[in-house]
Amino acid sequence: MGSACIKVTKYFLFLFNLIFFILGAVILGFGVWILADKSSFISVLQTSSSSLRMGAYIFIGVGAVTMLMGFLGCIGAVNEVRCLLGLLKQEMGGIVMELIRDYNSSREDSLQDAWDYVQAQVKCCGWASFYNWTDNTELMSRSEVTYPCSCEKGEEDNSLSMRKGFCETAGNRTRSGNKPEDWPVYQEGCMEKVQAWLQENLGIILGVGVGVAVIELLGMVLSICLCRHVHSEDYSKVPKY
Repeated sequence: MGSACIKVTKYFLFLFNLIFFILGAVILGFGVWILADKSSFISVLQTSSSSLRMGAYIFIGVGAVTMLMGFLGCIGAVNEVRCLLGLLKQEMGGIVMELIRDYNSSREDSLQDAWDYVQAQVKCCGWASFYNWTDNTELMSRSEVTYPCSCEKGEEDNSLSMRKGFCETAGNRTRSGNKPEDWPVYQEGCMEKVQAWLQENLGIILGVGVGVAVIELLGMVLSICLCRHVHSEDYSKVPKY
């Protein structure tokens, strides 16, 4: 009886993670479609609104992470690998740390912009703490007090605008070297806050994913029905110009 319950639980967990994987694929595809589609009204909106493009990057990031979580969850459920969740958290931290280490203020990069957006909106700095930015060679090579602009403490601002790159503090000529202790930034890392945000908004994320999945499914069903009922036409009689 006990082994049967374990098997049922295992396969139920596999099904749950499979749904997560599919939803992640749908969200990822939706974000890619917003950026890649040049023949719809979405492309016109992109030229006039940077918020839509940023939203597409967020969709791609959330979809990719959800797919990865679902994939690792499926493997963990089937093979009963208990350490996969810890592995996922470690891999996410490694990706963010590599992004921080290779951050270049003179380069236009969508991942850098997305991370700047996260730090500015969540009001955090680095992954574990703001000291993670000391691994960035460009930042620490500055002789004056310089810090990530998106980490700067400021007034409450709910807009989608953000500051990118590195900023210098006013009157830093009197200080010697670029010490992290002198940075006017949030000292708390983003790891705990991002996890808390995902837990708080999990219902919304799932709702959006399910809604998009239902729309995609309806579109696929309608396409199949149309293909089955439309007869082949003789295009040889169509006049040519």
